[in-house]
Amino acid sequence: MPITLDKKLPAVDILRSENIFVMDDVRATHQDIRPMNVLILNLMPTKVATETQLLRLLANTPLQINVDFLYMASHESKNTAAEHLESFYKTFEDIKDNYYDGLIVTGAPVEKMNFEEVDYWEELTQVFEWSKRHVFSTLHLCWGAQAGLYHRYGIQKVELCDKLSGIYDQAVVRPESLLMRGFDDRFLAPHSRYTDIPLKEVFEKSNLQVIAQGNEVGLSIIASPDMREVYSFGHLEYDRDTLAKEYHRDVKAGLDPDVPKNYFDGDDANTEPRIRWNLAATTFFSNWINYAVYQETPYRLEELEKDISFYGYL
Repeated sequence: MPITLDKKLPAVDILRSENIFVMDDVRATHQDIRPMNVLILNLMPTKVATETQLLRLLANTPLQINVDFLYMASHESKNTAAEHLESFYKTFEDIKDNYYDGLIVTGAPVEKMNFEEVDYWEELTQVFEWSKRHVFSTLHLCWGAQAGLYHRYGIQKVELCDKLSGIYDQAVVRPESLLMRGFDDRFLAPHSRYTDIPLKEVFEKSNLQVIAQGNEVGLSIIASPDMREVYSFGHLEYDRDTLAKEYHRDVKAGLDPDVPKNYFDGDDANTEPRIRWNLAATTFFSNWINYAVYQETPYRLEELEKDISFYGYL
């Protein structure tokens, strides 16, 4: 089944050119089924690229999914045209009375700032609190994962000596987790961050389970036992050239970055990188939407409000 999108969204033509099945909203209105409703809070400056990356992965599931995009009204975007946001995005005021099966919170290039210094922090915490009663399962990515852990549990990030950038090996720690169904014992994933989450803090302040981790990346994926909270510190959604674009951008800015590890053949930044994480990415997102969301979410999403104590969110 496809994802359902506004037919004018730029990602639609890109995904169709890749033979990924997407359905425009006009056709979807003629299908008599209960689709999944997913909200994507896109905090990345490169919004169109991130939209395409996430939609590509969601489209690989066998479910029809309606997708809404959310942006922070308290932040002025410098990299995305206002017309794009006005056409395809909603504000929190627009969606605060809605209910969603799933929410994806992306990363953001604000890792070195204290959380409270981020100009949209107050609005973001509103979304986190709202999601407890209006969303069945939330998938937090990279900085979005760190922000979620800080808000919910008071778990503080720590700054790394050097930027963690490249393709890294991770081990499946909890193979019985449905999030890891179909995974081999080890998998590769892109990481691009300046900060880390201490394992000791996670154990001391939460009941979250470690799903995957690596010697170089530390925690990779953690989740609550019921999978209503999922935190991924890598970027499985990244395209082949995303790390390359980040690297060349930083070179141009005079930041003297290290070449992303295990990414370019022979560490030659002029070569096209090989993509080695696509299977893990597809499997992970399919598992989240199927097992953490579809198999458990109530048919009537309004029941989330009624059954909140049952799901352990009070």
